Amino acid sequence: MIKVSDLNIPVIDDFDITNKKVLLRIDINSPVDRKTGKLLDDSRIKAHAETVKELLDKGNALVIISHQGRPGDEDFISLEEHSKILSKYVGKEIEFVDDVIGPYAREKIKNLKKGEAIMLENVRIVSEELIEAPPQQQVKTFLVRKLAPLVDFYVNDAFATAHRSQPSLVGFPLVKPSAAGRIMEKEVSALSKIFNKEDSPKIFVLGGSKVSDTLKIIEHLSKNRVADRILTGGLVAEVFAVAKGIDLGKPNMQVLESKGLLSLVPRARKILLSGAPVEIPVDFTVEKQNGEIIEEPENKVSGVIKDIGSTTAEIYSSFIKEAKVITLRGPMGIIEDERFRKGTKTLLKAAFESQGFVIIGGGHMISMIEKEIEINPNKVHISTGGGALLLFLAGDRLPALEALHMSWVINNGKS
Repeated sequence: MIKVSDLNIPVIDDFDITNKKVLLRIDINSPVDRKTGKLLDDSRIKAHAETVKELLDKGNALVIISHQGRPGDEDFISLEEHSKILSKYVGKEIEFVDDVIGPYAREKIKNLKKGEAIMLENVRIVSEELIEAPPQQQVKTFLVRKLAPLVDFYVNDAFATAHRSQPSLVGFPLVKPSAAGRIMEKEVSALSKIFNKEDSPKIFVLGGSKVSDTLKIIEHLSKNRVADRILTGGLVAEVFAVAKGIDLGKPNMQVLESKGLLSLVPRARKILLSGAPVEIPVDFTVEKQNGEIIEEPENKVSGVIKDIGSTTAEIYSSFIKEAKVITLRGPMGIIEDERFRKGTKTLLKAAFESQGFVIIGGGHMISMIEKEIEINPNKVHISTGGGALLLFLAGDRLPALEALHMSWVINNGKS
C-alpha cells in the first residue's frame, strides 16, 4: 500500500494475485518513424516487461491493453510490433489479438490459459477510450462492460497516462479488485517523497521553455511550503528576472515577446511577492551577434541568453549537494546546441554526487543523462510521467490513482 496525500493506493503485494485472469493496463505509447511506421524507441515497452513477467510467473493468464497515438495522427498505429518487442523482453510469447471488445477478442480471453498472455489491439480504436469522464460514468462504457466480466483482477501500470480519466484507466477499478503495477508503484513511491515533510531540505531545479506549466508548479510548491529552494533556468528564469525588474537587454526581451511570455511576468511577480523561495541566475552564458560566446552578469546582459553561467552553476550545485530530495525538470539552457549544455550537465552531476534522492522528469532532462553514468535505482528515479508528472507536481489529482483508491475502499469497506 502506498499513501499519497489522502489516497491509499493498493499495490500487487497487497493481494494474492496467482492463478487468476488479469487485465493489465500499460503505457507503451512510443515514438514512430513517419516514413516506415516502425517504432523508434522501445524503452517504455522494456520497462513494463517487469510487471508482465512477474504476473505470468505467478501462473496468471494475462490480457494486456494499451494505446498508441491518437486517431488521425501519424503515430496512431497497431500494437502488433509492440507485442513482438514485449515478447522479446519478457522471454515468452505475447500473442497479438487484432481486436479489442469484439467477439474474437472476447473468445481469446475466455480461452486464455494460465501462464499465457495476449495483447489486444490499440485500445483507442474504441471511440469511448477518447472520452474523459468520471469513473462512475466510465463503468457504463462498452469497453468495461464487455471485458470486465471476463477477468478476475485489474492492474494499472500506466503512470504516464494516470492524468487521463478514460475507461481503460478509471472504469475497471470500480468493478474489479485492482492494484498498481510495478512501474506505477515506483513512480508514486518516488514522487510521494516530494510531499513528505520529513524529507527536507527539498530542492527543485525548474527550467526549460514550458513557462506557464512551471509557474503552476511553483505556485503549488510555494502555497504548500514544499520547496526549500527553487532554482530556475531557461526561459523560466528569464521571466522571473524580468519580474524582478532586471533589464535582460533588447534581444532577450524580443525573444520573450515573440513567444508570448511577457504576459506571464505579472504572474511571476505575484509569486515572488508571495515569498516563494525562487532563485534566479546571477550570470548567463550568452551568444553575441558576431557569434562570440561569453558569460555576462544578470544585470549587464547584452547577448542572447543560451545557458546559465558558471557562477550560477556553482551556486546552484552547492544548494543541490545539501538537499535530501532533488527534483529536476527542464534544462538550464538550449541543450539542442552542444555549446549550451554545460549548465544542465553541471547540475545533474551535482545531483548524482549528492546524498539526496534524485527525481528526474521530462524528456529533455532525461536525454542529458550521460550513457556511461550508472544509475542507482535506490537513489535516482527517472520518471516516465510527462503530463502525469507535471500535474502531480502542480498538486492536481490524478484520476487513475483516485480510481485505484476507490477500488480499495469498495473492496475493503474503508477509506
